[in-house]
Amino acid sequence: MPVIDLNSDVGESFGRWTLGDDAALMPLITSANVACGFHAGDPRTLRDTCGAAARHGVTVGAQVGYRDLAGFGRRFIDVEPADLVADVVYQIGALQALAAAAGTTVRYVKPHGALYNAIVHHRDQAAAVVEAVRVVDPGLAVVGLPGSAVLELAAAAGLRTVREAFADRAYTPQGTLVSRREPGATLHDPDLVAERMVRLVTDRVIAAVDGTDVAVAADSICVHGDGPGAVELARRVRAALEAAGVTVGAFA
Repeated sequence: MPVIDLNSDVGESFGRWTLGDDAALMPLITSANVACGFHAGDPRTLRDTCGAAARHGVTVGAQVGYRDLAGFGRRFIDVEPADLVADVVYQIGALQALAAAAGTTVRYVKPHGALYNAIVHHRDQAAAVVEAVRVVDPGLAVVGLPGSAVLELAAAAGLRTVREAFADRAYTPQGTLVSRREPGATLHDPDLVAERMVRLVTDRVIAAVDGTDVAVAADSICVHGDGPGAVELARRVRAALEAAGVTVGAFA
């Protein structure tokens, strides 16, 4: 029977500002993309989030991004590759220390927001992310969009790659994500999302915005944790997958 990982972005609160319901998400997911302080998150939040993941047996990953707290990491930054290597190394190292203090370890790296989208095609930045992972710990997996430059370069560097699909995002006919600036980029209907994810896992296709089917092979499904309906969406997706005979389990 098929096996799929269910991940979510967590640890994105900052000081007195709370984003998402991480406590409610933890029992539903199998991998946690924990912010690393550049796009969101503060040290205590990140340590507490890693501790919650450890208590629920959830795998911890470092969600690295551009240095962009004000823009939540959703603005492209034309950063020099050497600077990006250092930034990603810094973020992974910070989360490794906080995870160790919370009794767990970082097992993978997943870029966030604009960086995630940029390294689908931006080979210089993709190479910088891969180099950062390689020099910190070549045992870390790299999560990215199927067919992306970052997964291609990570595989060439001998790193484990994990193909990701998004439960709550619309897809273009080319298999990329519809820009958040476009209407309909984010999906909110739990029944529709759950149905799409069952079809994705069992048939390896997803309906694009123009109604055509796009082939998508995924090892992990992301439910964004910052939306108001994130917990219910994750619950419905997991329930639908399990009812279809799919095993929900961590890839790492």
